This record gives sequence, C-alpha cells and structure tokens, in this order.
Amino acid sequence: METGNYTLVTEFIILGLTENPTLCSIFFVVFLGIYVTTLLGNVSIIVLIRKSPQLHTPMYLFLSHLALVDIGYSTSVTPVMIVGFLRERTTIPVAGCIAQLGSDVVFGTAECFLLAAMAYDRYVAICSPLLYSTLMSPKVCIILLVASYLGGCMNASSFTSCLLSLTFFFCGPNRVNHFFCDFTPLVELSCSDASVPAVVPSFTAGSIIVVTVFIIAISYTYILITVLKMHSTEGRHKAFSTCTSHLTAVTLFYGTVAFIYVMPKSSYSTDQNKVVSVFYSVVIPMLNPLIYSLRNKEIKGALKRELGRKIFS
Repeated sequence: METGNYTLVTEFIILGLTENPTLCSIFFVVFLGIYVTTLLGNVSIIVLIRKSPQLHTPMYLFLSHLALVDIGYSTSVTPVMIVGFLRERTTIPVAGCIAQLGSDVVFGTAECFLLAAMAYDRYVAICSPLLYSTLMSPKVCIILLVASYLGGCMNASSFTSCLLSLTFFFCGPNRVNHFFCDFTPLVELSCSDASVPAVVPSFTAGSIIVVTVFIIAISYTYILITVLKMHSTEGRHKAFSTCTSHLTAVTLFYGTVAFIYVMPKSSYSTDQNKVVSVFYSVVIPMLNPLIYSLRNKEIKGALKRELGRKIFS
C-alpha cells in the first residue's frame, strides 16, 4: 500500500548492538549465559520461597514477585536480541514490535511499584513492628501486588496506544537503531508529528518514577531516623542488614532508569543509550537474585536446608 511517495511500514528492522561478526559471536555467548543465569536465579528464588515456610512473610512474597517480574522483563527483550546476533537481519512485524514494547513497560513498571512496596514493608517492620501484622496483612499485600501489576498494565496501555495511533504514519525508514522496540527510536521513525501523542506516555512514566522514588525515599528516611535512635548496636546492624539488599537493587535500577529518562537527550549518544538499556533490562534481572541471596542470611539459610534435604533424602 502506498501513500503519496511513501510505502506503509509493515515490519521493523532491529539494528541491534553491533554488526561486527566477531562481536556478534562473543555477545551471543555472553548474553545467552546472562539470560540462562537470569532464569535459573529467579526461578530458584521463587521455588525456594514457596518451599520454605520460614520465608512465607510479606518481605519474601514481594521478593518472589520481583523475581517473576525480572523473568518477564528479561524475556521481553533478551531472546530477540540473542537471535539477532545469529542473523544478518532481524525483522519484527509492527504488531510484534508494539507487543514487545508493551510487555517491557508492563514488567518495568511493575518492578518500580514492587520496589516501592518492599521499601514500605521495611519501613513498617522497623518503624512500627508492633503493628506489622496489621499494616502488612495478607489483604494489604494482595492489594499492593495487584496495584503493581495493574499500574504496569495501565502504563503500558499509554505507550501502546500512542504507537497504535501512529501505526499508519510509519511510512518511511523502518530501521530501529536499538536492540529491541524501544519507545523513543520507534517514535523517531514516525512520518507524523509525534510530539503531542508522546506527551501522555512520558507523563505517566515520569509520574510513576517520581511517585515510587518518593515512597522509597520517605520510607528510608524514617527507617534511618528510627535506626539512629536505637541504643543497641546489634539492633542497628540487624535493621540495616534487612535493608542493604533492597537498597542495592533500588540504586542499580533507578540509577540506570534515571540516566535514560532524566538526563537531557543531547548529553548522551544512542550507543550510550543502548549500553544503559542493556544494563537495566538484561543485566539487572540477573543481578537481583544474586544480590538478595548473597546478602540475606534467611535466604542462604533456607537454601542450605533445602540442599541438605536433597542430599540426605
């Protein structure tokens, strides 16, 4: 179908990270290893939490869902990237591209909300321990989880609606200078003025980042005040130890997201954008289970018990 001098785009060509054959071979092995590690690590966290009664608490309920979200987050992007290293040309239909962006936004947004919920959980546990069972009841936990996934779906709908409104205006170049169907590279290929349709996704994404960062910051401000008031050194150490893993995960995730969405577009190149995107969408889902398992005594204890049962059973 043609409109004027243009042909409507029915598929996009994903340029990927590199066209160098040697680097493609190296990257294929590296990212395949990262993806397998991501799946094994996060599935192990989910299975361990479900099998260990001592981990059936709100904190680990959220952690199991964080692991589930990390699997979805990585799976929405990494397999396409890995396959791209084996092909000279990677193409995705327009509908597939929109679906990939939508799933990436759903899981990325859900991760923001889950990290905020985990910060609130730590705030209640440390600042109001006597009210913990009430403030973090099963009903409250379910509400927080539903809100996380619902928030992800609503944010994704704003992104996909924007792209669907532009679908018939993709009529020129169809080469996406990225390793997946990211929002900005796709909008840049539109033949129409996308400045107005792109406002809503930018506003919703920015609002979610600001709100969740605010919740995390307020939670840890109160946690810090409470911990500093503790007279027991052991109590302080225990309180901090329950927060370090979460703080590490928050710093890694929001640090890279801030680089993409907060830094002025003119201050970094497309290649830098790709590198940072690889880190927060591919590498961080692999690191999260390592962060929580290596720095958490309860996780390590439960893992030793499960391994002991397997060995001696």
